[in-house]
Amino acid sequence: MLLRSLFSSLSRSHLRFSPSLFLTRSIASPTSPWFLPSCRHTVRFGSVLRASSSATGGDSPRPPDLPIVPPTASKVPFSFQAEMINGIEAALGSTFSSDPLSPPSSPLILVISGPSGVGKDAVIKRLQEVREGIHFVVTATSRAQRPGEVDGKDYFFVTKEKFLSMVQRNELLEYALVYGDYKGIPKQQIREYMAKGFDIVLRVDIQGAATLRSILGKSAVFIFLVAESEAALVNRLVARDTESPEMLFVRIATAREEVKHMKKFDYVVVNAEGKLDGAVELVESIIDAEKASVSQRKVEI
Repeated sequence: MLLRSLFSSLSRSHLRFSPSLFLTRSIASPTSPWFLPSCRHTVRFGSVLRASSSATGGDSPRPPDLPIVPPTASKVPFSFQAEMINGIEAALGSTFSSDPLSPPSSPLILVISGPSGVGKDAVIKRLQEVREGIHFVVTATSRAQRPGEVDGKDYFFVTKEKFLSMVQRNELLEYALVYGDYKGIPKQQIREYMAKGFDIVLRVDIQGAATLRSILGKSAVFIFLVAESEAALVNRLVARDTESPEMLFVRIATAREEVKHMKKFDYVVVNAEGKLDGAVELVESIIDAEKASVSQRKVEI
């Protein structure tokens, strides 16, 4: 039934089209192309093929000119392609849409975590430089500002009292007390930039990642950042020279415990010394893979 409708549509789109063109196979030459009528030979007139007397040798009338594809042609002529497509659309009762077949990707929330000293800040900063559509949510903290840090860019530095008032007003997605200081993620930034189509990057410690996992579940992408070895991580923490020996010991002991939580994350990225770009490229690959996933992650804040 569909073929009959197709032939009817093609016939209307080209007055010289005949369904017998598709239904007749040459008796004299069984190996002839199926789309050629039964004939001894063909003669080319311009861009149209005309058939000579039939295989039976009689004086039957010559078939009308047919818009068929020459047997030597490597491609279907454009005009015939358009007619064929129009005929197929008519037979199907609908036109072919030019809209993308794949569904639009949703903005992602990337939760990047890992022990102190693995380079979370460096990876995120480089990711923002090389990839468009990324927004890093600046964390609010009650800790003191370190040399070189910029308020509103690295962190929002607030007093302990101000931080606790943000907690009371439910302005934070998650917060935690880390090494004696409060850290938390403001909700408004996430809502604002996700509405613009940006992918959101959250930098949190292991405790914060666990809290976000309980809140966001599978709607966010959790990435665990590690150094190439435990020794390399300890060397970075010592070289940073930002803590007292006592606090340095606490950070190293904590880092050992935090690595045990690696399997709770979706992905692990190694940020080896001197290979920052490689780590960032891997994070980009994770983003691309998530964007191409059939099951898109959906999140509401």
